Amino acid sequence: MFPLLKKLAPTRTPALQLERMVSVDGRSIPLTIRKNSRATRITLRIEPGGRSLKMTIPPGLRERDIADFLDRYQGWLSNRLKRQKHGGVVEDGGEILLRGVSHRIVHTGEIRGLTRSIDSELGHILSVSGAEEHLSRRIADFLKKEARKDLEALVALHAARVGKPVRSISLKDTRSRWGSCSWDGKLSFSWRIVMAPPAVIDYLAAHEVAHLREMNHGPAFWALCKDLCPGMDEAKAWLKRHGSALHAIDFA
Repeated sequence: MFPLLKKLAPTRTPALQLERMVSVDGRSIPLTIRKNSRATRITLRIEPGGRSLKMTIPPGLRERDIADFLDRYQGWLSNRLKRQKHGGVVEDGGEILLRGVSHRIVHTGEIRGLTRSIDSELGHILSVSGAEEHLSRRIADFLKKEARKDLEALVALHAARVGKPVRSISLKDTRSRWGSCSWDGKLSFSWRIVMAPPAVIDYLAAHEVAHLREMNHGPAFWALCKDLCPGMDEAKAWLKRHGSALHAIDFA
């Protein structure tokens, strides 16, 4: 007779922590981990300005594997982060783009007043009132307002051409994409696009409107997109070259 064995409770594997802070050279940086069923290895990406990290992992990976990976690549992370262009600081006397044109930020010191673009003898100025500690927030609010004005007009124009209704337009501060279109006609855009030249803003509006008819990136979609925006190729190239710099600007 075999001795009776006590049935052991199954060992629970700790849940994988998908959001965490990691330390590089004494600096704490947010890390987001995404599981991908098609991934065969770990990939690590530094977001614009070096403000966060994105990791993609295959299924079944353990916490220890992730920790070992981060330990092995500490030197690589350190070197890459040092070479990163940190996001521009939004401050009095600094520069900010509006529709592709550089504006010098001037804090008026007045308690009340609107943020406005001024074309003066000294060049293009962005005049900002209010308390100095609210300077960056007021500039971000101004850019959001200008972005909505531009995008609503451009979306209406392109939607009329394709004969498709737009249910809503929302503005977000996304890092992974400049815009999106849902199956039910809801469009979403990154308000930071208003810092790009007008032709690039027009391309982004045309791109998302084209998805109202073609919910893919096939040949028919790109043909429609180019029909709506003949300067598509140049606009895409501009975003590829300068998009990361726009994302890296810190309005916090």
